[in-house]
Amino acid sequence: MSDQQPGLPAVLVCGALCCTAPHPPCKDVGMRIRSPFPTALVLAALLPMAASAQDAASRTVPAAAPAEAIRDIDAVVVSGVVPGPGLWRVSRDGREMWVLGVLSPLPRRMEWEGRDVEAVVARASEVMLAPNVDVEADVGFFSGLALAPRLIGARRNPGDKRLEDLVPPADYARWQALKARYIGRDGGIERWRPMFAALKLYVEAVEDVGLESEPDVADRVERMARTHGVTLSKPGVEVRIDDPKAAIEEFKQGRIDDLACFTRTLDRLETDLGMMRERANAWAVGDIEGLRALPYTDQFEACRDAARSIEALRSRAGDIGGRLRAEWLREAERALSANTTTLALLPMRELLSDDGLVAALRERGYRIESPDEIAAAAAAQEAVEVSAEPVEAAEAAATAD
Repeated sequence: MSDQQPGLPAVLVCGALCCTAPHPPCKDVGMRIRSPFPTALVLAALLPMAASAQDAASRTVPAAAPAEAIRDIDAVVVSGVVPGPGLWRVSRDGREMWVLGVLSPLPRRMEWEGRDVEAVVARASEVMLAPNVDVEADVGFFSGLALAPRLIGARRNPGDKRLEDLVPPADYARWQALKARYIGRDGGIERWRPMFAALKLYVEAVEDVGLESEPDVADRVERMARTHGVTLSKPGVEVRIDDPKAAIEEFKQGRIDDLACFTRTLDRLETDLGMMRERANAWAVGDIEGLRALPYTDQFEACRDAARSIEALRSRAGDIGGRLRAEWLREAERALSANTTTLALLPMRELLSDDGLVAALRERGYRIESPDEIAAAAAAQEAVEVSAEPVEAAEAAATAD
């Protein structure tokens, strides 16, 4: 692989702008980037951080497990047509919002059916896509092309140092083993900043074990809305970069405290790839309890801390995660007051965690029902109706007599 792997800048853009975004593409896991090509490149250099929607909570990361404790990463990955998870329902005063939890990575060979989601879209007044960051930069197309070499250079260590010069020897030995397995021969990456190198390794490893970093769930839902003529809304915030050239230079010369990000990414790849597969399978078959039960490790808190240490980021972007959360809640309450039925997309983590966006709506007085609770209520109602049929038949017969 070359230094200029096409997918990597998009990965960095997505991860850096929001504390709940994963590897590419952000659009399916809680964040959408709306930006022309040059802007995306600018932000790729400015905001070098990856995070995971399902791993956004700060958690304790265990030390790397010995070889015999590593989970079986050769387990079968779900394939074929799959139902995906059920929908959560948020309701109050006769108005409802159905929420689909999205996840990345997902099984590469699966085909999401989406029938239940389309049924909701067909009767909805609005579809709210995942929270988005609208990036604007004061740069034209050709100026953006001229900036591309600077962006490529921004990934490299200051002074052209190599990873082995910067990371502890034990971590470098682990890096070499994982790199050989998931990346192969690539001398250029040895001069990348630890955070960039760790992110590329993470993406390659995920894809190597049969998962897909770019599921099309959000695109499918957007197409459903357009097919049924339903209003699409994109709650989010805007980040404007007025001085992309200066920002890139500032980043290139700046120091990043990213060794913890590098180390914890190695930890996760050594211990959690099997669980990533299990989570992907659980999403595919609609196993909500399985998703709840599977523990999450999170190397990305360390990566977020590293990104927050970059002056080029702090001075231009501010608290993107906080702004995005506040904007989504505002838009959700607007939709719930204006529409009888709304469909929304959110990262699965925002549905399952105690501090997620859905929990925040519960605190504001909305009723929240999980797919399991909805199914149980429907089954109970069906049982009542079935048990009532003989009584109704007997009453009808008595009336006839």
